Parts: sequence; structure tokens; C-alpha cells
Amino acid sequence: MPISLSFAMTANPRMRAVLDGRCTPRGIELHAIQAQAPDIFWRQLRYAEFDVSEMSISSLLMLIDRGRTDWRALPVFHDRRFFHSYAIVRRGSGVEGPEDLRGKHVGVPDYQQTAALWGRAILRHHFGVRPEEMVWHMERSPSLSHGGAVGFAPPDGVDLRYIPDHTNIGQMLLDGTLDAAIVYEPALLDGTPTLLDRSPQVLPDHAVSWLFADQDAERRRCFDQLGFVPANHCVVVRGSILDEHPWVALNLYEMFLEAKLHNNKLVADSLTVYRQLGLGGAYTGGPPEPDLYPYGLRANREMLESIAAYSAEQGLTSRAIKPEEYLAPSCLDL
Repeated sequence: MPISLSFAMTANPRMRAVLDGRCTPRGIELHAIQAQAPDIFWRQLRYAEFDVSEMSISSLLMLIDRGRTDWRALPVFHDRRFFHSYAIVRRGSGVEGPEDLRGKHVGVPDYQQTAALWGRAILRHHFGVRPEEMVWHMERSPSLSHGGAVGFAPPDGVDLRYIPDHTNIGQMLLDGTLDAAIVYEPALLDGTPTLLDRSPQVLPDHAVSWLFADQDAERRRCFDQLGFVPANHCVVVRGSILDEHPWVALNLYEMFLEAKLHNNKLVADSLTVYRQLGLGGAYTGGPPEPDLYPYGLRANREMLESIAAYSAEQGLTSRAIKPEEYLAPSCLDL
């Protein structure tokens, strides 16, 4: 008889076939709900509501560092972006480039969130701007934040202030209290409100601009230097389930891989004319291109070791957490 598991995930293209039931795991009856990532993480970190879910990599590293092994991860990295390229600045703030952020007041939804972790790492290692050189303003309160749920405290040397409940990052950019936001959560979401975030969905163009005027050029530069697209989320399974049913990990992994390939085929099928003209690249039978959404440990070890090193460097964890410490054992050879 199949075991029954609850599952929470965002509306990601590589997960759509799971959420709508086109891809199902062998031996598992999966009850899926769709929600926004900030809410899923908070509900999991605070209340452990779902058996399987999307999860913040930064939060998972912090849990392991604090001895909490409630969750085991699958090497499924379906959400990737160059998060620093979404940073916004207030017009008139004097910030023309990353180096100008020194001494500025910078907003962030959750200081320890993975997008912010990657953003600070790129600022430091690619542009020489350290987190300690900015004044940080965090929108989410300790009780309504991922950080609060994992025992986050501001790292030594970091000036972190909590934004009062009556305002938010967007309003503080508009009234001149903030100079920039390293992550502006509404810009990364689809417009659906979250339980945790208060900022408005859209800010007027006359008030703010992108930190990087040519975002795509910066993304290409960063990819050339890193060699991968940073991931901020993975998938976790309740540890007690894997203790009792260790086969669940690989069966779920196979389903997620199938769903990713299903999305790839949908993209290819939509490019018929491109294929006919030889313009569709690898999606339409052209020359091989890099898999920008690789799953498995072997293809992602460099990325996972990098983010673990950045987490320790930024004082979120006491040491660099190894992938073997949080991945499901049956997934270590993938």
C-alpha cells in the first residue's frame, strides 16, 4: 500500500508537473499544495507542517549547525538566479555601483535568507564590499522570520536593525530612509501576498532603479566567474519518514527529475519554428548547452561547498557544513 505524504512547493516551472499530478512518485500518495516560498519555510521551520517541501538552503545549513537534524535534503535545485542582480537602489542615494554601497542603509527581508547570503557573497568576493560596511535593516520580525525560527542572531560586526511594524522596505526607500535593498522580495515573487512580507509589489520607476543597469550583462559576467547559477532552495523530507522508509528519497528524486525533463520537453515543443530555422539551440536538437538546473550532488558539489563557506564566513554558521551532513544517504552518489 502506498504511503501518504504531504508536500508544499512554489509554482516553479520545473515543479509544475508534480503540482498538477502529471508526475507522481512510485509507492507514494503525494498530497500537494502550492504556496509562496517564504510562507512554506516559516511554517516548516516553526511548525514542521509538511512531510516534504521546498526549503531555504541557508536555513537548512543553520539548522544542521545548531544540531537540528529533523530534515534530510534531496539534491533537487529547481530555483536558481543571480540574486544580487535584483538589488535595487533609491534614485538620489548616490549609489551608482556596488562599491557605493559602503556606508549606506540597505534593506533585506530576512538577513539570513539564501538570496541575501548569495548577494552579500558576490558583493564581497566580486566587488570588495563587506557586509560590515553597510547598515542593514530587516523587514521581518523575529517572530515572523526564517531567522527567528532557526535562532538567528546578528553576526559580530554587523549593524542590523529591525524595521518597525508600521513601515517596510518599500516605504523606507520612497521616504529616503533606505538607500538600497539587496533583496526586494516582491520583485522575486508572482504578486501573491505572503504572511511575512509587508512591502508593496511595485515601486515607481522615478523612485528606484536596479543596482546593475545592465542586469543581463552582470549575470553573464557572474556566470563566467562562478561557472554555475546559484540555487537558493532545495527539497527536504522529514527525517523520521526516511528512517522508516529510506526508499522514499530516491523515489521522490526520480519524480522531481522527471518533472524537470517534462518542463524541458514543453519548452522544446514550443520552439518548433525555431527548430526549423536552426535557432533553438540544444532544446531543438542543436549543439549541447550547459544544464543550468542540474540535480544531484556531483553536479552541484562546488556550488554547495561555496554557499557553506559563505555562510560560515558571514557568521550564519560556525563552520562550513558539508553536503553529506544534510543530504539523504541514498542520494550521495547521484
